[in-house]
Amino acid sequence: MSLHATITPETQANLEIQKRNASIMSFFIAVLFCSLIVAILFYIALQPLFKNEEPMITYSALAETKDKLKEPDFKNQVQKKPQSTSSSLSNALAPHIPSPIAITVTETDLPSLDFGEASDFGDGIDPDPDNGITEIIIKKGPMQKRCSAKDRIDRLIKEGGKEEYEEKVVSALKWLQKTQQPDGSWNAQGKPVAMTGLALLCYLGHCETPLSPEFGETVEKAILYLIANGKKNGGGLATSTAARDWSYEHPIATYAIAEAYTLCKEFKIPVPGLEESVIAAGNLIIGNQNANGGWAYAYEVSGGHVDSSVVCWQLQALKACKTTGLEFSDIDKSAKRGIEYLETCEHGKGMIGYKPGSKTTSMTPGGVLCFQQWGKGKRSITRNGVKWVNENNNFDYNTESANLYMHYYASQAMINAGGSAWTKYNKNVMGKLADSQLPDGSWPIPGDTAHSMSSPHYATCLATLMMEVYYRFLPSSE
Repeated sequence: MSLHATITPETQANLEIQKRNASIMSFFIAVLFCSLIVAILFYIALQPLFKNEEPMITYSALAETKDKLKEPDFKNQVQKKPQSTSSSLSNALAPHIPSPIAITVTETDLPSLDFGEASDFGDGIDPDPDNGITEIIIKKGPMQKRCSAKDRIDRLIKEGGKEEYEEKVVSALKWLQKTQQPDGSWNAQGKPVAMTGLALLCYLGHCETPLSPEFGETVEKAILYLIANGKKNGGGLATSTAARDWSYEHPIATYAIAEAYTLCKEFKIPVPGLEESVIAAGNLIIGNQNANGGWAYAYEVSGGHVDSSVVCWQLQALKACKTTGLEFSDIDKSAKRGIEYLETCEHGKGMIGYKPGSKTTSMTPGGVLCFQQWGKGKRSITRNGVKWVNENNNFDYNTESANLYMHYYASQAMINAGGSAWTKYNKNVMGKLADSQLPDGSWPIPGDTAHSMSSPHYATCLATLMMEVYYRFLPSSE
């Protein structure tokens, strides 16, 4: 028996209707799917137009911007006015003045580093709406906080200073500007090269360069004066290389031009002869080191008068030279020998004498600073030296306690040490120093007469460098 199934006409009609509906539905689904694909592709294509970018701000170098960034809410009486670069460098600088550039404003928060390697000095530029020029972003290293007005104030307040200290620094720079000689020097104490070096360090400590609107020409003339002096003396920087004490002048001026080179390199400011002068000056220090590891008067290499005061200036100059990133002959070996000489000057616990066997103590802060700068900040000799300074930091500008030569070193050494040592020093010394400034911006000759300080210029330079200590270099650490 077999079964046969047949489809009725009505059933056949219903199947045809279902088949047609399924086809129509498939068509609409295909259309919707294709539309979705097109919409996705269209969204992807337009995505870059709606991408959330970081804000870009354009600044023109050496020109005031119409729309300045909102200035921080702090008192700042510094008024800078643009001025043209003097003729001696205008032709050299003109082709290198940056064109308008776009930069991304970023925030950085990096740990403090020692006044150290060349790589510590940053790799960017940042706008300064206060002075109308592009300024350096020092993203790491010791110069991180000196090249921005806001950073200087922030650093000053953080380290226990007062906003008015910044105004006092600018007032001192204005006084120095008025007393500069036409040749770019400051002829004080019969040692114009050393005094020019100290003044230049004051300007550089405030991140003033040949492109600075208010102080640019002053800085430029000082740099060119020192370069010309070095060329005249075969690399030596001194009022007279026949004088026995030119071993003081040379390292002070070397320190200044080496730091000038580092800042000018960051700003891409070409200064004819500067690099050659720095290399020659640094190699002269290295090549004329005394046999005992120190440095002698007249740069005698054997015998002669060697003392810790002369040695500390050479070590500071070599540190500044190393920071340039230029090539010097055996600079680390030379510094190591210099540090070892200072160690032979220790007596008691951490006290540094004028010479080995000497029981004097005024060079203790100088020794501590050099130990810190050359990676010996955690050694017992350095810690004991900090303790001695902490216990002997009384300050009265009208008495011998105002030994500005010693306090120039002490202010740096103690802020490097930080903690309660710096808190006590800052409280005992810095306010009294600030209050001693005269209305014209200078500091008078202090009560101390032990270091032959016979000019307001010398006193003003040392006092200014002390007032800049809050931001001139970040505290060192290892």
